[in-house]
Amino acid sequence: MNKLKDKHIPKPSTKEEQLDRIIRVDHAGEYGAVRIYEGQLAVFGDNHPMSDTIKHMKEQEDVHLERFNKLIRQYDARPTLITPLWHMAGFALGAGTALLGTKAAMACTEAVEEVIDKHYTAQIESLDEDENALAETLEKFRQEEVEHKQIAIDNGAQEVPAHGLLYGAIKIGVKTVIKVAERI
Repeated sequence: MNKLKDKHIPKPSTKEEQLDRIIRVDHAGEYGAVRIYEGQLAVFGDNHPMSDTIKHMKEQEDVHLERFNKLIRQYDARPTLITPLWHMAGFALGAGTALLGTKAAMACTEAVEEVIDKHYTAQIESLDEDENALAETLEKFRQEEVEHKQIAIDNGAQEVPAHGLLYGAIKIGVKTVIKVAERI
């Protein structure tokens, strides 16, 4: 099954292409994550019981995004051409799930972070030893994403009605935008 999927997305032929793809997709992902939390905060406001927690997660994502902004320049990587889509889609996903309630917003975080944990793990495993600094950055960020997933679970993500449907749809969406960002 994976071999069939892999046929449609050419593998990077050089180390530079691999690093360009990693930096591009992770930059886009961190940008999207910031926008998701901004959408949730726009709905919840400052006085919602989850606002401080969401602000904490957003602040970590802000740090991740700033690091990828620097890595884009350091590796002379090409950012994704569809950042405006991430700008709108990330905010809409965050706001939309927040409008469904706290548990739906947390299910969104759980689903996104589940995919990103696996995504970062695969990237780390693909890097050569001479890219230890990048691997260490990705691992640090991966650990924070795992923390966000656990925060979401601890705050009722799995208790939302139709959890499997919402969680599954968001995971499919995140996997899709990863594939798009790898190519465009």
